[in-house]
Amino acid sequence: MDSKQKANGREFLKDSLRLQINFASSDQNCGIAPPPLQKPPRAEQPLIALPGEPDWRDFAGTDLLQAIKARRSHRRFSLQPLALAEVALLLWATQGVKGFAGPGSALRTVPSAGCRHAFESYLLVSNVEGLEPGLYRYLPVEHALVLERASSAEALANQLQPASLNQSFVAGAPLVLAWTAIPYRMEWRYLEAAYRVMLLDAGHICQNLYLACEALGAGTCAIAAYHQQLMDQLLGVDGEDEFTVYLAPVGKL
Repeated sequence: MDSKQKANGREFLKDSLRLQINFASSDQNCGIAPPPLQKPPRAEQPLIALPGEPDWRDFAGTDLLQAIKARRSHRRFSLQPLALAEVALLLWATQGVKGFAGPGSALRTVPSAGCRHAFESYLLVSNVEGLEPGLYRYLPVEHALVLERASSAEALANQLQPASLNQSFVAGAPLVLAWTAIPYRMEWRYLEAAYRVMLLDAGHICQNLYLACEALGAGTCAIAAYHQQLMDQLLGVDGEDEFTVYLAPVGKL
């Protein structure tokens, strides 16, 4: 990045922080119903139930202070598969629903500006016990999965390699979590300021993933370097009304 690009980027950031927005004109204040909490499954997609809290007792007892101290990014994973209960815990820790706060609003395990929670969670599964390889999506309201597209582990790796800018440890992980943003969920309340708080929310999600991995003896590495178009295509999103924001490969250490 040259000095001109840096200066332009800094000016854009400063201008965004100075935004003066008339929130009275938001869809929320105009009486328009909020968007749904999650993308509904298609009619032909059966729900895949996930293990819940009773099945997580074996993971209890992790000291929070030690988890924070031990937290780090890992780029090497063992060949050991992840258990379905472990994947379920990671999904609940990052986007799980604890209660409802009104139409289109849920209380989750992570904070979100205005309780808007703009993200969808996708799973690129190569080696998880109880799941065939393929692309899945998490339904936090039901604490369940739907299969978006079946694929072989090899085919997934071949698509992930260029989409993650040839970071081979991403393509080789047994599980890659990918979060997409549906900006209207946040724009409904915050208009042009939506993207600012949306990106803050992505950090909340991934930090919970890091800490939950400590409870499982697993590791992860947050990834913001990826090919936008290829990742959007891999996840089957349009890149406009829904687009990739963040990735995190996960594996046992």
